[in-house]
Amino acid sequence: MKRWLLRIFWFLLSALVVLSAALGAWMYKTSPQYDGEIKVGGLEHPITVGRDEDEVVHIQAASMREAAFGLGFAHAQDRSWQLEFNRRLMHGELSEILGDVTLPTDKLIRTLGIRQAAQRQYDKLPAEVQDVLKAYSEGINAFHAHRTSALPPEFTILRTQAGGKSGVAWDPIDSVAWTLMMALDLGGNWGNEFARLSAAKTLDTQRLWELYPPYKGEQPASKVDFAKLYRNLGVYRDNAQTQTAWSVPLMGEPGFNEGRGSNNWVIAGSHTKSGKPLLANDPHLALSAPAIWYYAHLQAPGLNVIGASLPGLPLIVLGHNERTAWGFTNTGPDVQDLFLEQLDEQDATRYRTPEGWANFEKRTETIAVKGKPDVTITVRNTRHGPVISDAQANYGELIDTDKYVIALKWAALDDDNRTLVSGLNIQKAKNVAELIAAFSENHSPMQNVVMADVDGRIAYKAAGKVPLRRADNDIKGMAPSPGWDARYDWSGWIPYEQTPQDMGDKGWIATANQRITPPNYPYFMGQDWTWPHRYERIEQVLNDKGRFSLQDMKNLQADVVSLSTQALLPVLQQSAGKHALNAQAHKLLEGFDGAMRAQDAAPLIFAVWSDELTRGLLAPKMGESLFKAQYGKRNFRVFLEQTMRNKDSWWCEPMSCLDQSSAALDRALEHIVAMQGKDPAQWQWGKSHVALSTHRPLGQVPVLKDWFNVKVASSGDPFTVNVGQYWSSEAYLPFATRHAASMRAIYDLSNLEDSLFIYQTGQSGLVWDSDYRNLREPWSKGEYRNLTTKNAKFAYSLVINN
Repeated sequence: MKRWLLRIFWFLLSALVVLSAALGAWMYKTSPQYDGEIKVGGLEHPITVGRDEDEVVHIQAASMREAAFGLGFAHAQDRSWQLEFNRRLMHGELSEILGDVTLPTDKLIRTLGIRQAAQRQYDKLPAEVQDVLKAYSEGINAFHAHRTSALPPEFTILRTQAGGKSGVAWDPIDSVAWTLMMALDLGGNWGNEFARLSAAKTLDTQRLWELYPPYKGEQPASKVDFAKLYRNLGVYRDNAQTQTAWSVPLMGEPGFNEGRGSNNWVIAGSHTKSGKPLLANDPHLALSAPAIWYYAHLQAPGLNVIGASLPGLPLIVLGHNERTAWGFTNTGPDVQDLFLEQLDEQDATRYRTPEGWANFEKRTETIAVKGKPDVTITVRNTRHGPVISDAQANYGELIDTDKYVIALKWAALDDDNRTLVSGLNIQKAKNVAELIAAFSENHSPMQNVVMADVDGRIAYKAAGKVPLRRADNDIKGMAPSPGWDARYDWSGWIPYEQTPQDMGDKGWIATANQRITPPNYPYFMGQDWTWPHRYERIEQVLNDKGRFSLQDMKNLQADVVSLSTQALLPVLQQSAGKHALNAQAHKLLEGFDGAMRAQDAAPLIFAVWSDELTRGLLAPKMGESLFKAQYGKRNFRVFLEQTMRNKDSWWCEPMSCLDQSSAALDRALEHIVAMQGKDPAQWQWGKSHVALSTHRPLGQVPVLKDWFNVKVASSGDPFTVNVGQYWSSEAYLPFATRHAASMRAIYDLSNLEDSLFIYQTGQSGLVWDSDYRNLREPWSKGEYRNLTTKNAKFAYSLVINN
């Protein structure tokens, strides 16, 4: 028996050695060539791709066209799976490799017509811009044609290749389409309109505006009684219940921008220790592994620009050149409107317009589904845009689709969208005035741009297209409008010269997705601005001292004081729960100042309590199905702040608000015990509030998700400058940070070589590469890497030659 056990042991050990060797060989084989020379066709001059010690990729070329080729090649080297996934996403081809679980996503993308809109927009771009897009795609495809390495493991696991059946890994239209996907992620509020339509079925309009409050200090933008309007129109199905999730797989909830925010600020030299401007930027986006950003330096005659690029685009999106620096936050204007389109009772192929009945425009889309027959859908378009209620099942569960459908009007689908023209023009701008001129071509998504130049000028400009709405439009895009009434149609665009602008007269400019329209601004840009918690905290800090340094910029980007927590904290401290750990919990709250530090217990108690209180107030009043459909992606924190100012509120009935709070504390403590144990001395916010950078799509697969996702403890909450947006409706890690600073950058205009950056994963998209997750700890600790163009020491250097 011992002899057989020994043989089995040696057999298993040998098998393990063989498997380890095979895995090691596979890992080695997937590593791209970073040193030496690679010969490809179609180049007039050699291109150097150097990688410095801080992981920035430096592209040195003889022209902008060849720099774009080199960037495409480098993106494909490090992010080939990211590019392939994004290509499939915007083509509506995920189900071909993932099965019918992603059909809702593919149907929506096909219905929106992302690829068709991108083709129309590409056809209207200047020839020189088209040429750069072609060169970029040629660089990606050249890598795949001449690569000496195997593809990353995602291709093997999902049994596909770059470019899918077509074999074309990327084409120029894909780059245009990717700008539309970014606009879809950042520039949407159609989800807010549908949320109001949904709530108006069970709540009267007054309660609806309490649930979705207007911006701080404002009255509701629309005085229309939505509940009465939709009831009189007969919009809703009888006994309508929300069964289907509002989110679609791997995209989240489209047309919804809560949590999709950012910070930026620029300080004039009159307020800095160096006497020259300082500019800081930290875009808040969904955390992904690999990161959405890729740091690069493009150098060619007349071109010397460094910063954050997006795999899929041939340019530096955020960064600096030799004389200027710029940073973005999402403006968040209302550039999407939903329209109720009334169907002809006698002929459902027609819908009502101001001129009478009109036929839907139709096209057929066929979606390949892994392991199942192809799915064919009919896409209908109206004069406003695509009928999205055909693609989103939850819409059809609410509205009576025998009477109405819902169509979307979206600015980004405009044929004259020239966002990429703007993106290429800013690379070479020599001063603030030229930057402002370059951004005039930006279309979608609209961005809050802060900028500075080495001569000391600073400025802010809202850059992008916002529709004009008629004076008699009484709904103002707050909820779906009757599509047959011409007063709700758009009537043009707000002129670029009249979008908000600030030349920095007070010595600093900051944006954090707050309302950016000044008092008495003549145009309506929307009301779904982010409540100004972060902006007001930035304002507190920037008003607090006279002269700022680079270190002050780091400190502010790391700030975790939550003004929302401070507003609600007295309610929690007055709550008298009955839980056995109530006294210890209140002890931990003593001295708590609203700073959401990862190592502390008080932020954890507060966050779980506010979650339980929100559930306790809203689920009974909204109805369980509607509440579950919306909660998580919408945190309802402003509603909570305003409601809990009163001792008695309809939302708290049949209890008092203080009793509701006390009961929520009991539930919260029970929840915390389940998450972190019975010893409050061991409780920490960071244990539950990990920053979760999710791989698409393997980050949702058991076992594989622990390998492909990147996690690290994090501070902050949705309302801190160092933001940590969590979705407490998630079954997996409900308090994990899912939207946060996707990167941080600081630009010193006294010496741009002192500029700094960091992001939350690493430059490589290869899961077993040491650079896949090596920046997570520095990012979590508020540390930075150098962003230099002149003194970079190359760890690797590759020449791409003809």
